[in-house]
Amino acid sequence: MNRFDILSLDDISLLKESSELECKLAAGRDGKGAIPKDMWESYSAFANTDGGTILLGIKESKGQFSVVGVPNIEKLKKLLFDTANNKGKVSVNLLSNQSVYEASVEGKAVLVIGVRRARRQERPVYLNSKLLGGAYRRMHEADQTLSDEQIKRMLAEQVEDSRDDQILPYYGMADIDLESLQIYRQSFANLNPGHVWNELSSEQFLNNIGGWRVNRETGERGLTVAGLLMFGTHPVIQEKFPYYMLDYQERPEAVAERRWIDRVTLDGTWSGNLYDFSRKVYRKLTEDIKVPFELVNGVRQEDTPVHIAIREALANVIVHADYTGRASVLVVKRPDMFGFRNPGLMRVPVEIALQGGEPDCRNRLLHQMFRYIKFGEQSGSGLPKILYGWKSQHWSMPLLRESTEPNEQTLLELRMMSLVSDSVLVELRHLFGAATFNALSENERLVLVTAQIEKTVNHRRMMEIMDTHPADLSALFAGLADKGYLHHEGSGKGTVYFLSDARLDDLMAERESEVNSSGGLGDSSGGLMDSSGGLSEKLYVLASHISATRRAKKEEVEAVILKLCAIQPLSLGQLMTLLNRSEGVVRKDYLAPLMRDKKLKYKFPTKPQHPEQAYITENLS
Repeated sequence: MNRFDILSLDDISLLKESSELECKLAAGRDGKGAIPKDMWESYSAFANTDGGTILLGIKESKGQFSVVGVPNIEKLKKLLFDTANNKGKVSVNLLSNQSVYEASVEGKAVLVIGVRRARRQERPVYLNSKLLGGAYRRMHEADQTLSDEQIKRMLAEQVEDSRDDQILPYYGMADIDLESLQIYRQSFANLNPGHVWNELSSEQFLNNIGGWRVNRETGERGLTVAGLLMFGTHPVIQEKFPYYMLDYQERPEAVAERRWIDRVTLDGTWSGNLYDFSRKVYRKLTEDIKVPFELVNGVRQEDTPVHIAIREALANVIVHADYTGRASVLVVKRPDMFGFRNPGLMRVPVEIALQGGEPDCRNRLLHQMFRYIKFGEQSGSGLPKILYGWKSQHWSMPLLRESTEPNEQTLLELRMMSLVSDSVLVELRHLFGAATFNALSENERLVLVTAQIEKTVNHRRMMEIMDTHPADLSALFAGLADKGYLHHEGSGKGTVYFLSDARLDDLMAERESEVNSSGGLGDSSGGLMDSSGGLSEKLYVLASHISATRRAKKEEVEAVILKLCAIQPLSLGQLMTLLNRSEGVVRKDYLAPLMRDKKLKYKFPTKPQHPEQAYITENLS
């Protein structure tokens, strides 16, 4: 969590975009100062998500800030720490003297409270001794109660350093795919020809690599979770993990469409275990990589930094997955990128993971098994290897992110496009004019180039790419928006930026494709979204005079759309059904202008691939 000085209301606006922010009045009933009760909900939400900042003494109304100040600020700080240290009120104290401090804004005292993201061993952070119903998570600038399932998942992550070392009663060698195990052993022997393990029985070998274990206290013996996942068969694995799903897709075009030309999934034609999946998919990912070869002492080096990066990415998606989660393991190959998704959130913050610090692997035995055959690096060093491989080709910085909708998942995108490629620069010079574009600063051009390549950019993404202060980056975004080079949706930390109005139709088309085809990496693996269901009779009646004719005036259709979306959020497919119009007509002729005029907005403005994406009127609460 970045800290910078708060001296004015402008600084607060900049802070809102660079981090989660909650502003509260703290005058109390008697005007002498008090901690607002709902502040602790924000504390819990920030702690269980990505951290954030709470300002006491600031009033916020519709995105506008005003300073009220806090009377007797030292008394307030004491109340704050007394409550944070009371286990009956707050499960864990994440505050320190460095994270709680006084700021003077417009001559009035404001209390700044920095709440860090709680460590895995500290989550869930809950209130009033209520584990169920007393823990919160930050979602779309609101504090939402964690579900019972999310609580149970956090508790499992808290107490289990490794999720795959459990002995499975009643599972044994009969549940192993012996051919998979034999191929693994051959690979191990080729790498370690004189190793003593090569002479062991299958059960002894499994025991040594972590796939079979004996509990010396109880005498229980059998396959571990890692052994079953690595070498088991699909039907048996799915008995233990009902949501277990592996999916590789090669897509022919650089779009979110789900059409594929090659696929590996659980179709009964192969074992369905993780080891076989890794072997099949790695060959397909690397078979046509166009990377110049290197000669070392006259010998061609096949294992380039790009090959290593892809191998690390594939290993990471497998060993960090939460196989009790509802999302699938998904690997996508497109002409412009490689995409990797695994169920489960990061165990450490994204920015720390990118630096290679604080290794905390969810499935340590699986990771160990892959390292024995040189498939994956020491825990914590994989992501730096990926970054190095992409940097060696001057490609766009890999994008690592988390998503909680529709299910908890982690996504990694490796785009094979240079941030300084001639084609991108030509397009931007054509869009803005060569003289105008060339006159921009290096950082301004870098933001526009990233937006051109990745369609949308936000504060966190550019902080990964640029070495700049958060406040300076927020000011840079604001300047580009004021000049009309960028447009934005959302507010606060959820603000996303994209190129000028000329690109709005393209952006909307891509978002609708991602949502309605379930083709993005962020989708769940089960089924397509129902785009026309859930419509009440009231909606059909309201739209009836439009759906019955093609001669309605544009302003009449727009008025009906706004009324419809004021009643309930509606998807593109639902609006097509109600209006009796084609996709192109609804999206380009009506939705794009209404979005551009800020009369409509997305239900989930910061989640382009949300499976329930819909349109709502700007003033819909």
